[in-house]
Amino acid sequence: MKFNTKLIHAGIHPDPSTGAVMTPIYQTSTYAQDGPGNHKGFEYARTQNPTRKVLEDNLAAIENGAAAVCFGSGLAAMDAIIKLLKPGEEVLATHDLYGGSYRLLVRVFGPLGIKSRYIPMQNLEYFESQISENTKLIWIETPTNPLLQIVDIEAIVNIAKRKNIMVCVDNTFASPYLQNPIDLGADLVLHSGTKYLGGHSDVIHGAVICKTNELADQLHFIQNATGAVPGPMDCFLILRGIKTLHVRVQRACENAKKIVEYLQSNPKVNRILYPGIISHPGHEIAKKQMKDFGAMISFDLHNQELENAVRVLSRTKLFTCAESLGGVESLIGHPASMTHASIPKEDRIKSGLTDSLIRLSIGIEDSDDLIADLHEAIN
Repeated sequence: MKFNTKLIHAGIHPDPSTGAVMTPIYQTSTYAQDGPGNHKGFEYARTQNPTRKVLEDNLAAIENGAAAVCFGSGLAAMDAIIKLLKPGEEVLATHDLYGGSYRLLVRVFGPLGIKSRYIPMQNLEYFESQISENTKLIWIETPTNPLLQIVDIEAIVNIAKRKNIMVCVDNTFASPYLQNPIDLGADLVLHSGTKYLGGHSDVIHGAVICKTNELADQLHFIQNATGAVPGPMDCFLILRGIKTLHVRVQRACENAKKIVEYLQSNPKVNRILYPGIISHPGHEIAKKQMKDFGAMISFDLHNQELENAVRVLSRTKLFTCAESLGGVESLIGHPASMTHASIPKEDRIKSGLTDSLIRLSIGIEDSDDLIADLHEAIN
């Protein structure tokens, strides 16, 4: 079954009791049993739910994993993964990291004894030199948020496997349509389903796709013990969103390329961060491991003052100034004060995240209208 067909059919069947084509929303907390322990595969909705099970089967199929586990949010999914580690063990993460991920690692798990370090992963020799005997998990974002850096997943995995270290890839920016990290050797793939999987800015959701059933079983145990589950309506919305993932992401990618061309022609724009640009240092790796270059763009104005960036963000009409990404509508954001505000300024500046950086999530509107909106706001 090819990918576009998997999105619509993999793991999804008409409801056996009614023939409903769309998976029903099983809005129930518990399930009748014929006798103690004699049930139909479902006991209590924290542990399992039929709507959630269909979504998990679908996600496992489209990411080519053994199994998937769905959570109430992307950070709840990450929380469960980090709980696979023990105090004294360490996470080695990309230095350009989503602010919420950084906050969880540093401020929640740091005091509990699980350490984390943040390094660039483009130089493979340097990366390998930074692995310690306590490193038990490599955490990769690619493309990174918000600097759109590219990490060679397969190369990092090859180094990690020689040292028996688990690798997780946050695939939120790419989506399964553009990139499949398990095919490149990753053990775990994380998605904030809120973004491209849902695609309509109307649900909070997270998912982990596992290379092995053993890893999935461990995460299921943690989830059942801690209760970080999504509701059935949330799962239904993600299932519905996945059915159009391919057409939405492809259109957004096409729009992004046209907007990059416009930004390159605007003399007021300085730095443009987008892996589809040939001069981007990660362009060739992105071309190798991604189907297309994505629909996220970051840029700086020539006059890199915070006030000028804020002025642009407040002037757009079609680009909505808001956090998040991956919806059908285009969004504009200021990472330093919005998505990455929890990262100390000195760390942000050191990684290249300036106070004037603007991040765009390109939607599926008409590209001419989006370009006109940006042109008016910038000029």
